[in-house]
Formats: sequence, C-alpha cells, structure tokens
Amino acid sequence: MPRERFDAWLLSTHEDYVASRIESGETEIQARENADRSFAANFPGGELLATHRVFDVLDGDEPVGYLWIGPQPNRPDAWWVFDVEILPALRGKGFGRQAMLLGESEARRLGATSIGLNVFGYNTNARGLYESLGYEATAIQMSKSLTPAL
Repeated sequence: MPRERFDAWLLSTHEDYVASRIESGETEIQARENADRSFAANFPGGELLATHRVFDVLDGDEPVGYLWIGPQPNRPDAWWVFDVEILPALRGKGFGRQAMLLGESEARRLGATSIGLNVFGYNTNARGLYESLGYEATAIQMSKSLTPAL
C-alpha cells in the first residue's frame, strides 16, 4: 500500500475493527480498549511493524480492498491474517480469494510454515471463503444472550 494511503487506511481499519468487536458483543468501551491495545502493539508510533505487510487489492489500477498479514509475536514461522477487506459491491468476484492466496504465497516466501486468522461469527461469507481455502477451526467461542430473571 502506498504511503499516501496508509494513514487513512490505518484510521479506517481501526474504526472498522471497533465496529466488528461491538457487533460481536463487546461494549463500545471494551471494543475500543481492545482495538487500541492491538493497534498500539502492531503500529507503534503509527508505523507498521517491519515484519508486517499491508497490500492494496487491485482491480487493474483501482484499489478494491486490502490485506494485512504478519508473523505472530515470538513465532516468525506462524503468520496471521490480521485483516482482509474487499469493497462490499465487489465481494464474491474472486478478489478476496486472490488476496488470500497471494498473502499465503508472501508469508511462505518469508519463512512461514502456517498462517491463521480470526473470523467473527457473524461473518458467514468470509468463513465460507476461508474454509474453501483449507482453513480449519482451531477454537470456537460461543455465547448466548439471557433475559434477566423476573
């Protein structure tokens, strides 16, 4: 991703992450604290960690999404898909699949022996894509809303 787009992307992806955490059941305060902690670790001083990569996903010359990957802390061989996003109007057209395959290739080139990701439970389309690419569930968190006792 070109430098001139990075700062705007960083702000936007942070807010999207907060929104996803809220949609997954966290309060706004919890979501913001968790997102802030994650971004402080992965973007010290607003800069991407040297071992991480953020790519534009392009349709010709036009950005249609992005992919952010990098190694897990203290595990240079175990990489992680921190975020992948395709413009809503262009989902289902193969851009996400191509981004994931290229990310896997880049991670492998840089020494990865595995790559993982988290998918929020409500995101069934993304989960279907990941499963079709060979990703398997390694943990599942579940919750149930309860009405107060009378």
